[in-house]
Amino acid sequence: MRRACLLCCLLTTGCIGFHPKDPKWRQPAEASTTPAAKPRPELAWREVGRSVRGRSLRTTTLGHGPRRVLWVGGIHGDETEGMVATASLPFEFLAIPDAEARVTLTILDDANPDGRDQKTRGNANGVDLNRNFPAPNFKPIRSFGIRPLSQPEAQALHDLILALRPHLIIVAHSWRGDHFINYDGPAEEPAARFARLSGYPLRASDSFAPTPGSLGSWVGNTLRIPILTLEYLRGRQPDEAWAETRTAILSVILEG
Repeated sequence: MRRACLLCCLLTTGCIGFHPKDPKWRQPAEASTTPAAKPRPELAWREVGRSVRGRSLRTTTLGHGPRRVLWVGGIHGDETEGMVATASLPFEFLAIPDAEARVTLTILDDANPDGRDQKTRGNANGVDLNRNFPAPNFKPIRSFGIRPLSQPEAQALHDLILALRPHLIIVAHSWRGDHFINYDGPAEEPAARFARLSGYPLRASDSFAPTPGSLGSWVGNTLRIPILTLEYLRGRQPDEAWAETRTAILSVILEG
């Protein structure tokens, strides 16, 4: 009799289910009377370019507010620690009251899909896309590209930024042996807020490594657009990386 009752509960009330913000979450049996969670909305994706091997570079745009923010889910193919953050961000953003009226958030899920497929830093041509932008410090060498924007992925991201003219750009990366928030251009204030909310140390780009032809050098120093480079600890579990930075990410997106 008890077994039959339990089976009935599972079939009719959804005692076991998944939370809309965490696919690994298991609903406790005592909460079985809670109404079913509202399904996640379908995201509309738009192709903004193609990789060397023809893979789509795609964006989705959420909200219609005056503040424009661009999130880039990755540019180095072997740095996948931000994948859960990228997948979760649209739904977390939409769940915040008035977020859509305050911000227009554009998400480029991956700027280097060929590198992601190959598990390499560079793209299918072996070029580091984060050294292929038209910054004054660009260096024309094979691994950076013989000229700025010689790679289709860099060209697509370049054109997207010029079209959007965002007030803030955030790019997900990872770093061996450390984690921190790095910034270029007039981004010290949002970077400091991010560091305070996440506990990630704050570092300016020119304080730890040269970055010739980087996205940060071009966006921050040439265009004077604030840009944050989120360096997760290399090898960090993506769900843990998101949990550590969720509050900070949403705060800098929303605050003008």
